[in-house]
Amino acid sequence: MKEPIKMLGLKLPTDPRWVNIVEKNVQEILTDHAYCEQKAASTAISLIIGYPEHSELVAEMTLLAQEEMSHFKMVHDKIVERGWHLGRERKDAYVNKLMTFFPKGGSRNEQLIHRLLYAALIEARSCERFRLLSEALQDQKLAKFYYKLMISEANHYTMFLGFARKYGVREEVDRKWQELLTFEAEIMKDLGKEETVHG
Repeated sequence: MKEPIKMLGLKLPTDPRWVNIVEKNVQEILTDHAYCEQKAASTAISLIIGYPEHSELVAEMTLLAQEEMSHFKMVHDKIVERGWHLGRERKDAYVNKLMTFFPKGGSRNEQLIHRLLYAALIEARSCERFRLLSEALQDQKLAKFYYKLMISEANHYTMFLGFARKYGVREEVDRKWQELLTFEAEIMKDLGKEETVHG
């Protein structure tokens, strides 16, 4: 448990009992997960629109948007396979709270770094949650599905953090990253009680 958390930088692990909540309402977690993939694709597209001068970022975000939408399709297929349909989107309290950390405004480049750090952390937490699902779900087919996605999320986390360090001063970016991780740990104390990816 400690090793993956350490690798991701997260300061507070998810309570393992969260998986029990998820298992009682798999339809809900799949619907929430589908929308998370859609939002991730939207984030990638938004970064392309906002920072077209960064060619390497644009190239990676183009690939990411395609990958996230393919993941959306995979999750949606899982929903349909079970005879369900995609439910309505729910507010993501975790993301909404997380994105209050950095002050509004600042230079355009500073805003980019903040957006990249937020994205890195959301991917890191998703990775940690998917790892829990891959290890503890009774449904082996779904557990394997989440294991594959866990690897993708880990790659996305390192990519976003790498870009933040590329476009900013490394020491300053790392300081902000640690402060954001501490803030996120406080948020997590009140979460882990709902059948949502981040809730």
